[in-house]
Amino acid sequence: MVVQDRRGGAVAAAACGVGLAVGLFTTGCSSNGAAADDQTSAGRYADGPVGGSAAGLPFTDRARPPGARPTGEPDPAGPSAAGSPSGRTDYAAALRACADALVRAGSSRVRTDLETTSGGTRIAIRGTGGHDYRRRTGQLNVRLPDTGDGRGADRTITEILTPGALYMKNRGAGVPADKWVRVDTASLADGNLVTGGATDPMAAAELLRGVREVTYEGRERLDGAWVRHFSGMTHIGSAARMASPAYRPALTAAEKGFTTDEVAFDAYLDDAGRLRKVRQRFRFANGSTGGTSVTSTTTLHGFGAPVPVRLPDRRDIYSGRVTADGG
Repeated sequence: MVVQDRRGGAVAAAACGVGLAVGLFTTGCSSNGAAADDQTSAGRYADGPVGGSAAGLPFTDRARPPGARPTGEPDPAGPSAAGSPSGRTDYAAALRACADALVRAGSSRVRTDLETTSGGTRIAIRGTGGHDYRRRTGQLNVRLPDTGDGRGADRTITEILTPGALYMKNRGAGVPADKWVRVDTASLADGNLVTGGATDPMAAAELLRGVREVTYEGRERLDGAWVRHFSGMTHIGSAARMASPAYRPALTAAEKGFTTDEVAFDAYLDDAGRLRKVRQRFRFANGSTGGTSVTSTTTLHGFGAPVPVRLPDRRDIYSGRVTADGG
């Protein structure tokens, strides 16, 4: 897929090709081996339970019906989530801090749902797996949609997520089934926010550091836990400047890859300030009337669950050409 930046220039979704599902899966150019910064930032392994304190920014307000309560409105039930003595809840601050709360939580299981809509055609991609927020590695099994020609049906891609690279196994497109494709996330026009058919949950949380508008929609039950539902708008450029160093390059790349810096979201935080679910809406120009909209939903559960992740060995990374047809 080719996306259009706000300056009118075409930005390729990957350095050397387009991919599956309206370009959401990069074909990429596979480098021969894991980069040194992958080893440094992600660690060679993430194996075993992580545990750790899940203490975050506690909320104290009572359940409220859906509706609009903007940032800064007095919270009659107690002190601010941000600790303000004025009794005002700073919801934007809580959202900006949810990435830090995930690091304190250690790890979780993950469900991903990504839908693209273009010219009346909708494609849905589902994934399951887990993420280690301290070691900054995750693994997802992403099921390809049936594209109508049978090529996408009943095929699952294994993905390993790190701040610096996306690894894909069973990628197809001429890559042997037992080999991995490695793509630098900072080289992607969207910083891998949607290219892999799923959003790295830590990147989704880091993107909320750029929140500019937020409305408190009320208190709800999600996967058996009480959460607070927020809606609003976040800004990719602001998030990139405030992001942790590991995720800053990818978000900086993403700032140039979408038709607008603004990303609408719905986010659900639990009482410990941890992100339980986030839905983010992106838009590409994609050279068509109305462009392509992408809605990425990431759900986190099972905090503290073991998330064993092993980066591929150099000899297992494909160094040949990846075809552009995604077959």
